[in-house]
Amino acid sequence: CWICVATINKGRRAHQNLRKSFSPSSSLILQQSMALHRFSFSTLFLLSLTLLTTTTLSLSTVYDLLPKYGLPSGLLPDSVTNFTLSDDGRFVVRLARSCEIEFDYRVRYDRTVSGRISYGSITELEGIQVKRLFIWLDVDEIKVDLPPTDSIYFKVGFINKKLGIDQFKTVHSCGVSGCSWKSFLQLPGMVNEAEMLITE
Repeated sequence: CWICVATINKGRRAHQNLRKSFSPSSSLILQQSMALHRFSFSTLFLLSLTLLTTTTLSLSTVYDLLPKYGLPSGLLPDSVTNFTLSDDGRFVVRLARSCEIEFDYRVRYDRTVSGRISYGSITELEGIQVKRLFIWLDVDEIKVDLPPTDSIYFKVGFINKKLGIDQFKTVHSCGVSGCSWKSFLQLPGMVNEAEMLITE
């Protein structure tokens, strides 16, 4: 039956065309596309997990971390928005804004504070200054005695300034940075303070 033969031949041609459409090269492209999709999804998932971990760390443990290193939690103001810590102890703290706190000395925090933390000390410190007279001096290092005492030390250049540690045990609110009239009312004590800064 010539009609049956024609139908069979037509079916064979359709099958051959279908096989051509799924040639090895097309199959390879499909496999590569699927692999790229899986890679993109995995990358996105890991990135999201990393961001979530960083955010959780910054909001939950930033003030708990310092005591674990033997340091008072009040070394940082209450305006921390983000915190990261590397395996080698390097850390970066980001604040909502630069601000100041009045301890025994007036302390200024830049918007970004960084350094390297180890038990009992913070070295390579950047982003914290202490005000003496009319001058803001960079604090290079903060450390405590081991075993612990009632003192904490701010290293400014070659000077180690001894302070009472109790004032740093509470996390303080941080005021907006700016010029204070209080500085201009301390002129009579300027010489004595300068001598104390050098000798202590």
